[in-house]
Amino acid sequence: MSDAHFVTPDEIRTRFSQTMSRMYRSEVPQYGTLMELVADVNAATLAADPRLRANLERTDDLERIDLERHGAIRLGTAGELFTMRRLFAVMGMQPVGYYDLSVAGVPVHSTAFRPVHAESLARNPFRVFTSLLRLDLIADEGLRAEAAAILARRRIFTPGALSLIETAERNGGLTDAEADSFVAEAVETFRWHREATVDSETYKRLSAVHRLIADVVCFKGPHINHLTPRTLDIDAVQAEMPARGIAAKDVIEGPPTRRCPILLRQTSFKALEEPILFRGEGGGEAGTHTARFGEIEQRGLALTPKGRALYDELLSQVRDAGGQGNAGADYATRLADVFQAFPDDHDTLRREGLGYFRFVLTAKGRAVAPAGLDALSIEALEAAGHVEAYPIVYEDFLPVSAAGIFQSNLGGEEQRSYAGNASRSAFEEALGSPVADEFQVYEDAVARSIEGVRAALAGRLRSDAA
Repeated sequence: MSDAHFVTPDEIRTRFSQTMSRMYRSEVPQYGTLMELVADVNAATLAADPRLRANLERTDDLERIDLERHGAIRLGTAGELFTMRRLFAVMGMQPVGYYDLSVAGVPVHSTAFRPVHAESLARNPFRVFTSLLRLDLIADEGLRAEAAAILARRRIFTPGALSLIETAERNGGLTDAEADSFVAEAVETFRWHREATVDSETYKRLSAVHRLIADVVCFKGPHINHLTPRTLDIDAVQAEMPARGIAAKDVIEGPPTRRCPILLRQTSFKALEEPILFRGEGGGEAGTHTARFGEIEQRGLALTPKGRALYDELLSQVRDAGGQGNAGADYATRLADVFQAFPDDHDTLRREGLGYFRFVLTAKGRAVAPAGLDALSIEALEAAGHVEAYPIVYEDFLPVSAAGIFQSNLGGEEQRSYAGNASRSAFEEALGSPVADEFQVYEDAVARSIEGVRAALAGRLRSDAA
């Protein structure tokens, strides 16, 4: 079949994320309130900062603000993870990064499925943080075997979704009608089902070990536990949430407020206590379950390994001081004080090799005669005003922050004896492929931007010569 008839993976991803958003808004009405709040804050931020608006327009990032989403799911078996990789591949999403959340007492390890090229990110940056339950971290052998048996019986993908994944793999893509059918079938995997697959006693025993284990094992599938809009000012969102009737978590996870945002800052509203129905005689027993919540993110500059090492060192200083972690009313002050050691202007961040930047021809670079420009280094082109550097947005996640969000919505009194149990090889074996190294992804983005500048100059040289 000619690929001329295929819908692009970017378009399929857009249809899927929009369908997911509508579904989640209907399931969690407070999510709609959150989306309205973020839209209001973003509009006010752009109105107050014309330079920010201009920069976002220059880098094709402005329109994607309203498209920005990330979701999160938790899977139970290697087979589920393997098929989920295939499902996301249809939408142009690749596994990037390995995250060991056991270091914070959460018995999962994870990756982020996302697009990796700037063009695809500009069209739709939807990503899904995907965790796999670590049954090997359940100390009780009997309970571990019982949980494994429960998970082995469930099927989280519809026959239609599996068939269309195979169609896309066999033919190299999906037609318009097939893409619509794929989205409709795929979204069923992420739908909330209030009927538990176990009785109340089993649920309580699993929950006593860790509530996340119960959330994964005791339901029909990996209900999407949050969708996340991107804000341009997370401090404003955090301050306004109570006025909109939203109960915010106590602290914003990640780096402090900065003039030049870095990495990822996240906050959320508390998880909903939802009615569920356990299996049992006479129609089952009514109960409640807490898992789904609302999250907001603000994304900043992607850091190099050197920058990330400095970030991790400073964050550890704050969290290790007095054994307080991120507790205490003075946490934000302690965080800001320690992070004064982290440069807060783009020139220094670039000069010291702490962050990733991409290069774009300026109006001057597009207008001047090209003679000799192709021989100049990218630094010389920038110094002469022919090229401008823009920060590359961090598209990934932070294990400590992710664990902090999880814990704040799971109660915070969970078992914390899992530290040091990373198992990337086991995760990749279950996935059926290696996960991409996030630093390499950003380095490739820098290289492609330089290649684009060179190609533009070379094209003009050929045009002039003709």
